[in-house]
Amino acid sequence: MKKNLMFLALATIGLASCNGGFKKGDNGLLYNKYTDKSGPKVKEGDFIMVNLVVKNDADSVLFSTYEAGRPSPLLLPKPQYKGDLFDGMKLLTEGDSATIKLTADSIFKKVPKPPTFKGKYVIYDVKIEKLIPKGTMTDQVFQSTVTQYMSGLSLAQKNLEPAKIKNYIADKKLNLTKTDSGLYYVITKTGNGPLIAKGDTVEVNYTGSLLNGKVFDTNVKADAVKAKIANPHLTPIRFPVGVLQVIKGWDQGLLLLNKGAKATFIVPSNLAYGEQGNQVIGPYSPLAFDIEVVNIIHPGLTAAKTAKAKK
Repeated sequence: MKKNLMFLALATIGLASCNGGFKKGDNGLLYNKYTDKSGPKVKEGDFIMVNLVVKNDADSVLFSTYEAGRPSPLLLPKPQYKGDLFDGMKLLTEGDSATIKLTADSIFKKVPKPPTFKGKYVIYDVKIEKLIPKGTMTDQVFQSTVTQYMSGLSLAQKNLEPAKIKNYIADKKLNLTKTDSGLYYVITKTGNGPLIAKGDTVEVNYTGSLLNGKVFDTNVKADAVKAKIANPHLTPIRFPVGVLQVIKGWDQGLLLLNKGAKATFIVPSNLAYGEQGNQVIGPYSPLAFDIEVVNIIHPGLTAAKTAKAKK
């Protein structure tokens, strides 16, 4: 949960055309509620699950929890300044959705303005999916309540995972082989030479996505441009296989490939990031990868060549 909270906080700190219907708040804040439920308003220190879309004046999406397929958990922090996003969230309760606009000048007084940002406002579309008020609960009871709620969400995600994988394979019409560990794979292009062995070092091109199609990482230029990934690393990544430097699904799947081979892996969460997740990758999230083996360095062959060169 801490990773998700940090990610959301950074997104909101680092990142709303004034239209009719908006009410004014402090320091230039503008807000428009689309639903107005009854119940307690969000307060500092409360726990919320929030769906958030961050846009500029031109409606270009800068960040979206919907792309990750789940709302983000957040302990509402103390506002950084009067009339910031967190102050705006205090106008809402569970089930409420609203658009909150902040002047770019008020935000970028606190942090450097991204060079690509253009516009007068930063626009936040917010929906409070869940609210657990701190109220008079002790810290221990509050933390236990939040943990129990998050555990329930994780269990629900775990139970949904097999159906997600099955539906994805059916929708994509993939003809996959399933290994004993639960990894699904298909070799889309055969390579040459011996298969990768444990201890070999490989150079790989890849694109990783959630099963909703959201690309979360890639070193392939065309995929990075399409997914609008900022500052992607566009050279093959290099790492030894079978020594836990990558997720288990990669360590296992790469042993099925040789140089020049391409493959698609569907990696269940127990072979990826498990119940913890990783930033935009939620708990119990199966992942899809397109892999290309660019090069293999066999340590035995390298040692032999080195010894021969010394003679």
